[in-house]
Amino acid sequence: MVRASGVLKSAALIFAFLLAVFLAFQLLDIHMDFKLSSVMSRSVPVNEAPTKPVRYKCGLSKSCPIGHFAFKMASGAASVVGPRICLEDKLIMSGVKNNVGRGINIALVNGRTGEVIKTGFFDMWAGDVAPLIKFLKEIKEGTVVMMASFDDPSTKLNDEARKLIADLGSSVITSLGFRDNWIFVGGKGIKTKSPFEQHIKNSADTNKFEGWPEVLEMEGCVPQRQD
Repeated sequence: MVRASGVLKSAALIFAFLLAVFLAFQLLDIHMDFKLSSVMSRSVPVNEAPTKPVRYKCGLSKSCPIGHFAFKMASGAASVVGPRICLEDKLIMSGVKNNVGRGINIALVNGRTGEVIKTGFFDMWAGDVAPLIKFLKEIKEGTVVMMASFDDPSTKLNDEARKLIADLGSSVITSLGFRDNWIFVGGKGIKTKSPFEQHIKNSADTNKFEGWPEVLEMEGCVPQRQD
C-alpha cells in the first residue's frame, strides 16, 4: 500500500508539473499574440473616413494652371432668376448679392490682380443705352470684362454699343436679339475674338421656358495679364 501511495504521489506531481508547463506555454502564446496584434494595429494605417472629393475654385471641373483666373458664370433664367458670376472662388454678381438686373450685367476685373473694379447692369428693354455706352467707353486697357444677359439684353442696343462690345472680343453681339441668352468674357485691348462666349437664340421651337431659352453656363481659366 505504501508503494502504491508513492506511485500515485509521483504521478500526481508529474501531472501537476506537466499542467504547469502547459499553462505557462499557453500564457506565453497569448502574450505574444497580444503584442503582435498591438504592433500590427500601430503600423497599419486605418481609414477613419472616406476621402473627400477635391473641390476647385468656383466649382470648376478641374483646376486652372498658374497664371490664370478661374471663373464660372450663368445667364439669367427667363425673367425670374438673375445671372451669377464667380471669379477666383468669389461670387461677384448674383441675385443674392442684389447687384444684378434686367438687361446686360457686367463685371470689370483687373487683368493683373483679379480684383473686381466695378459691376453694373443696364436695362435694355425699358432703359436707355447711353449709360451703357458711357460705361463701356471708360473701361481701361487690360481690364477683363464679364457679361451675362437677364431677360432681354438687346432691344435698346444700337450700333455704337454693339461695336464697343465687339471690340472687347465678342463674336455674337452683332446678332444678339430680343430675349436671347448670352454670356461672354473678353477684355479691353484684346487682339483676337474671345474663346469664352455662349449664345442661344430665343425661339418658340426650342425655348425651355415660355418666351425664353434655357439658361447658359460657362466655366474656364482666363490668362492673367503679365505686362
